[in-house]
Amino acid sequence: MDKKDFYRLHADFCKSISNPKRQEILEALREKEKTVNELIEETKISQSNLSQHLSILRSKGIVRARRDGTNIYYSIANKKITRAYDLVSQVLMESLASQNKAIKDALNHKK
Repeated sequence: MDKKDFYRLHADFCKSISNPKRQEILEALREKEKTVNELIEETKISQSNLSQHLSILRSKGIVRARRDGTNIYYSIANKKITRAYDLVSQVLMESLASQNKAIKDALNHKK
């Protein structure tokens, strides 16, 4: 695999977790595994839509599924995914704070 192949895989992986509904699912799975019904209740995503998102997340190795009787439990496959999400969130929050400060400074100079 060359760098271009890796970059394509990397972009595809990032695209998989860039969807807001998928981010909501990952947030719901942050602390512990949950059944589909628990995820539906927590996220308010319809079962068919949730199944589609979980399928994409599974295909990319982002979540894993475990069957126990009639229940299927989902969990985050690698906790580093949560840490990476948190890091990106911190960068976003810092960027938004910087933008807000720039806007306030600009407004104060107009007074």
